[in-house]
Amino acid sequence: MPKTLVVITGPTGIGKTEVSIKVAQHFNAEIVSADSRQIFKELCIGTAVPSEEELAAVPHHFIQSHSVEENYNASRYETEALELIDKLFQQKDALLLVGGSMLYIDAICKGIDIMPDADPEVRAALKKQLEEEGLESLRLQLKKLDPAYYKKVDLKNPNRIIHALEISIQTGKPYSSFRSDTPKERPFQILKIALNCDRQVLHNRINLRVDKMMEAGLEAEARSVYHKKHLNSLNTVGYQELFAYFNEEIPREKAIELIKRNSRRYARKQITWFRRDEAVKWFEPTESEKIIDWLESQIK
Repeated sequence: MPKTLVVITGPTGIGKTEVSIKVAQHFNAEIVSADSRQIFKELCIGTAVPSEEELAAVPHHFIQSHSVEENYNASRYETEALELIDKLFQQKDALLLVGGSMLYIDAICKGIDIMPDADPEVRAALKKQLEEEGLESLRLQLKKLDPAYYKKVDLKNPNRIIHALEISIQTGKPYSSFRSDTPKERPFQILKIALNCDRQVLHNRINLRVDKMMEAGLEAEARSVYHKKHLNSLNTVGYQELFAYFNEEIPREKAIELIKRNSRRYARKQITWFRRDEAVKWFEPTESEKIIDWLESQIK
């Protein structure tokens, strides 16, 4: 029987945790989280960390295991998660990789190209440029330094543009020269499952989840890390909107509305990303038994 890594992914709010626990219990598997925000110990409510009961039902890894103050990224996750996966496969035939962080899933399934460490001073200068001159100035700079990546990158995503620019500036080489389109070979079988449902149903789930997060104390959690708001780890939906409220830039109700809107937008982005992968098998979040049956037919 080959060692098998079962990927369970899908948009935010779809119900990955509930499904993954059922699948993990069936296959006597452990869960490796592929969520780039649940990894931070200071964040809980806004990242929808599994409950104590869920964490007790199946062993989970990379849940609240690092600090927001660490310079954590997909490349480091690839190294640490693969070491753990190799160790766990010594006792298990199947493992689950669960989460919706697209780069983290790609890091394990395909590999992240080795990049030079970013220079904090270069990044700070680019962020200042973004604030003072706007995103278009960064786009034009990227177009000049790396026209190949300029044609591929999401030009509405300042983080991606800044990252490409900082590598290009500090190395003197185009960011795209460090990227490879050849997936790395992994010594285990990978089966990919994505969850989805009717768009309006998903949107309703997301809106309700945000309301429940606010009731559970998301505002207080955001205030507890507000003094660290400059960290990249906190540049995420659910916190940035509340930070704007704390800054008196928007009213509280507007912040909640924006969390819901931005969460829905992120969900659409995730679905678009996962649909590009022909290896992904799609299921409804209510189809746990069908998922288990399909996995049984694939693990041989």
